[in-house]
Amino acid sequence: MKDKKNRFCVKARRRFLSDMRKNGRTEILDKGKGKEVMRIKDYLKKRCLLADGAFGTYYMQIEGKNRVVELANINNPKIVERIHLDYLKAGSRLIRTNTFSANLAVLGGERDWRKGVIQAGYRCAENAVKDFCGMCGERAEEVFVAASIGPIPDSLAEEEQEILEEYYFICDSFLECRAKIFCFETGTDFKYILPAAAYIRERAGEDVFIMANFCLNRYGYTKSGIYAGRLLEQADDYTEVDAVGFNCGIGTGHMLHILKEIQLCSNKFLAVMPNSGYPERIQDRTVYLNNAQYFAETMGKMAELGISVFGGCCGTSPEYIRLTREQIVLDCPAKKIEIQKKAVFKNQINYSKNEFCQKLKEGKKVIAVELDPPYDANIQGILDRANRLKAAGIDFITFADSPMARPRMDSVLTGVKVQNEVGISVMPHISCRDKNTIALRAQLLGAYVNGIRNLLIVTGDPIAESERGTIHSVFDFYSVRLMEFVQEMNREHFLEEPLCYGGAISYARANLEVEMERVRKKKAAGAQYFLTQPVFSKEDAERIQVIKSQTDVKILCGIMPLISLKNAKFIANELSGIRVPQSVVAEFSPDMSREEGEIVGVRIAKRVMQWLEETADGYYFIIPFNRVYLVEKCLMPDSE
Repeated sequence: MKDKKNRFCVKARRRFLSDMRKNGRTEILDKGKGKEVMRIKDYLKKRCLLADGAFGTYYMQIEGKNRVVELANINNPKIVERIHLDYLKAGSRLIRTNTFSANLAVLGGERDWRKGVIQAGYRCAENAVKDFCGMCGERAEEVFVAASIGPIPDSLAEEEQEILEEYYFICDSFLECRAKIFCFETGTDFKYILPAAAYIRERAGEDVFIMANFCLNRYGYTKSGIYAGRLLEQADDYTEVDAVGFNCGIGTGHMLHILKEIQLCSNKFLAVMPNSGYPERIQDRTVYLNNAQYFAETMGKMAELGISVFGGCCGTSPEYIRLTREQIVLDCPAKKIEIQKKAVFKNQINYSKNEFCQKLKEGKKVIAVELDPPYDANIQGILDRANRLKAAGIDFITFADSPMARPRMDSVLTGVKVQNEVGISVMPHISCRDKNTIALRAQLLGAYVNGIRNLLIVTGDPIAESERGTIHSVFDFYSVRLMEFVQEMNREHFLEEPLCYGGAISYARANLEVEMERVRKKKAAGAQYFLTQPVFSKEDAERIQVIKSQTDVKILCGIMPLISLKNAKFIANELSGIRVPQSVVAEFSPDMSREEGEIVGVRIAKRVMQWLEETADGYYFIIPFNRVYLVEKCLMPDSE
């Protein structure tokens, strides 16, 4: 992470110098404005700060229509200023700009146009503060404007750098307005927040105040699977942020429960901005329960836990803020609770009880065989083959998760059945394609309590174009993010005997450096081993050797004994990611018997295994039509 952040800082510095040259100035930002950030830090050392509530849902309440509220910054700035003013009159002293979704994914359009929307939003907030102070005689230095930056979805671009560039652009737009307070909202992890915060500090120096708020579910986890307590642990190590907290996702009741459960203890200022509750859909509108008094009373209970910044998210109006103001003593700093025993989330995950991991660690060759779960409910054939593989001394059986997006028996349930009845270790594949966060979490918990300890995590084959009208992919995760999710579940639930998981290597990728970077990311996300697609050429065996030497990971190399000319042609032409050279196809002939075809296939497989002998930490057999006896032949020594 430090190396990555350093790269971001270097890039930011280059852009900073480039801007100075383009504008003919030696200084872009007025460093004299730095005392603003000292004001908010000093303010929080002396008293608590009451923020505003939800801009979007309050706007909808006034206008009566669902729309992209950020467009009002340029289409109807007076109503934007009015909403900010309503919150200030209710007692807020920190208002967030109407720019939560002002990014390419939501607004689209050209950069200059999006910049106009963002900067108009900042001006609206500043105008509201100016009007409020002039109207009420409030000291302007004790009323704050925060630049609101919401999450940009990963789906915006394939490369993370492209998403970061959009964050940098948004930050630049605010910095041109001389923004000094930044609020990253509804986050799922620090993945983009840290480099964006580092970028801000690189351009504006230390004279900024940066808050990172995360969206939780009612169990205390973000969409990325990171537990609330873990986020606080991480934040303590990050100098890039000054305050950390939680907003959106849940109401005050669940928020209070989570805060009590994680035993708050942090060197950062803490913020809470929950929803009013949970929404209902009435006709074409999202409606929240009007429970302002309950919200305020529960926020008052949170004030006893050491919170510095209070506010609201979806469903909260100025009335919620006014009532909350009555429940919280703001004129004294948040009391930091001394906790004798702090929740530990930094524990190292120990796989010493995992036989598979131990074999790999000791340098023993591991043999895994993939069996295809059936299309129907007939499991007996799988059980028979599993018994034969167990007798042959195979270490693991793996089960694909509906490969090629064609439905088969559930991989985890198949694995549980085989492991329990045959007594051989299994490694089900889990695909990100078909299940949302809730279903995946439920599946992982169910797999664990049924004795599953090893998994292969893959993104999943895409659904065929012809079926996309009736079948829909989910993809709440991709492979790396699901690995991070499982890693957090290991820390939180399975630390005594964690789930051991691996990932896939696509050796055939045109740019090998890109694939190696993906392998490094999976390794950082906790992957303990990797499986490759079947190998058929010496060139691809050498590519795998390069991947291993550059990434230092454990690799089970894919071996597929082809069985006929038809089979060889199908694999070569129908399956992406597998390269079968024409010279290999030519080793088969159309008049071969079944036995002759299998002899050639085994011979090719053994040849590949020899090429991989020094590289492979084990072999991963993919057997056409579940002909498991071919594995025995591939592992059998050649007769003299």
